[in-house]
Amino acid sequence: MKMTTLVLIITAVLTALIGGLFYAYSCSVVLGLGKLSDAEYLKAMQNINREILNPIFFMSFMGTAILLPVSAFLFRGHQPVFIFLLLAALAYLIGVFGVTVAGNVPMNDALDKFDISGSTTEAIRQMRDNFENRWNFLNNIRTVFSVVSIIFVVCACIWNREV
Repeated sequence: MKMTTLVLIITAVLTALIGGLFYAYSCSVVLGLGKLSDAEYLKAMQNINREILNPIFFMSFMGTAILLPVSAFLFRGHQPVFIFLLLAALAYLIGVFGVTVAGNVPMNDALDKFDISGSTTEAIRQMRDNFENRWNFLNNIRTVFSVVSIIFVVCACIWNREV
């Protein structure tokens, strides 16, 4: 097996793993969290946001951000595999990585600083109102762009096999 093919396979797996994470949130996790009281919801999100910062998450999240452009570079002379990988990289870097860094992370940081136990019921409700719908919207954007990235990587894998 060529090194480029191995890199492509690893890229595909990491892209699918991170896409699956965002998909699972969109179709199940946020729905379950939505059933919690305001204080329970905020506490659960604080805990999730703290616990997700682990090596396994970073391997798939950052690994995809690194390997998609690397894969595109490795296949730069092979059309249309290069185009598929370039489009996958752009979709991921803008719609997943960019949205996370510019949107979700600042919201998560603000939530982490919010003192639930020292806040009034009204302040807790207000924090949830300001957080939940926007965070879910941004996560849905990440989900869609993750799926788009996966589709492009799968196309690259299929086309690479045919070459």
